[in-house]
Amino acid sequence: MDNMAYMEELVNRYPKLEPVKGAIIEGYEILKECFSSGHKLLVAGNGGSAADSEHIVGELMKGFVKRRRISQDMARRMEAVDRQAGKELAEKLQAGLPAIALTGHPGLSTAFLNDVDGLMTYAQQVYGYGQEGDVFLGISTSGNAANIHYALVAARAKGMKVIGLTGKDGGKLGKYADTAIIVPEQETYKIQELHLPVYHTLCLMLEDCFF
Repeated sequence: MDNMAYMEELVNRYPKLEPVKGAIIEGYEILKECFSSGHKLLVAGNGGSAADSEHIVGELMKGFVKRRRISQDMARRMEAVDRQAGKELAEKLQAGLPAIALTGHPGLSTAFLNDVDGLMTYAQQVYGYGQEGDVFLGISTSGNAANIHYALVAARAKGMKVIGLTGKDGGKLGKYADTAIIVPEQETYKIQELHLPVYHTLCLMLEDCFF
């Protein structure tokens, strides 16, 4: 199935998402450019959106629906280091698209919370990890999560593109992101229910493009 087929399947299964089809495609193009140029994705959210952040990274960093074999050159290089271990690695490792969930660093986040300001923990990580050409994907059902907004400001200042995944009226995330995917729901759980098929579709499209 090609990219646009995945998109058509999405809107056929979830007709409510037809109005944001263009924004999803824009988000895909931003991510495609990011990975094509050797850059990475940073993802963050709170609560259920924190879990979504980890979920997205899981789909990008290993095979989603395809087996992503590593290159023969890399397999040979691994075997040159250790023949047996290299063979096992070459058989089992999978190519990934570089993505980091900012939700999974408790030592850093609790230290920054205790020593500085917990609302700026994601911004600190964006400032530390982010480089021009990278992408920050902020997930907030209201679009107004303060820690996501701080991270967005840091990302834009560093020359990163920002994609917002949100709902309701989009909030600050919808206003300041380069592209905002604002799903047409008002209640948090309903917004989250639509976020999952959106980011699954983005991951499918990216996997189809690169693998």
